Amino acid sequence: MANVLTTGAWFFAPTKKPSFLSRLLRVHLEARQRQADRVVEQYLATHGRTLTDDAERAIGNLLANGARRP
Repeated sequence: MANVLTTGAWFFAPTKKPSFLSRLLRVHLEARQRQADRVVEQYLATHGRTLTDDAERAIGNLLANGARRP
């Protein structure tokens, strides 16, 4: 028992593996976040590197339109 408490194994016991659908959802959300990050980087690279209120508004519109240019 002392071995379990001193090594911390009690707190890091193996957990149940997430389901396939939860892993798929996580991967999908991470991919969408990377795409959104790329859109922001591209916008800032082409329109100047300062993040102003107008730039935030334009980026929000880009992301709301699915990264399509209006």
